[in-house]
Amino acid sequence: MPTDLPNLLTLSRIAAIPLLVAMVALRQPWADLAACVVFSAAAITDYFDGKIARRRQAVSGFGRMLDPIADKLLVGAALMLLAGFDRLGGGLALYPAILILLREILVSGLREYLAQLRVGLPVTPLAKWKTGFQMGALGTLLAGDSGAAVLGLGVLPVSVIGEAMLWTAAALTLLTGWDYLTAGLRHAGAEDGPRPGPAVRP
Repeated sequence: MPTDLPNLLTLSRIAAIPLLVAMVALRQPWADLAACVVFSAAAITDYFDGKIARRRQAVSGFGRMLDPIADKLLVGAALMLLAGFDRLGGGLALYPAILILLREILVSGLREYLAQLRVGLPVTPLAKWKTGFQMGALGTLLAGDSGAAVLGLGVLPVSVIGEAMLWTAAALTLLTGWDYLTAGLRHAGAEDGPRPGPAVRP
């Protein structure tokens, strides 16, 4: 049911996007920190919704459908905000952001194709590391140096740390994206392979 706790947590990631946009658009140090908090809280729900659903044996078709969509909407919104408001370190961090966004589109397309073949695309341990670095990087970049200053941490190179994490996430993105692509090509090759002809009567 959409009103189950795991599904509500998933929906909260989508509901957080307008608030995230509003905070970044304010261009105020306190709002940058608030944007980091909103994004981080939304990202954490990705861990808890699946864990709670499995523990309660409440895994639903609605949740399986919406969970990856909510993740990609949240990540895509954060990347667009950082790029649009020039928060990616003079443009260099734009390149890993592009890689991450393209990978999300690639995996979505592969999942849609493989779903037609009734083939699942499981999340690998490396992909979980990628998600961790990605979410950490985006939250750090949303806070930025201005948000860190609100907490008295202005001496830390927060933006540089966030960019380094984003490059790490991009490297993991390439690896996991290649793994998913080869899996999709393997199934596509099997589908296009020779098929048995009609039975011949003796």
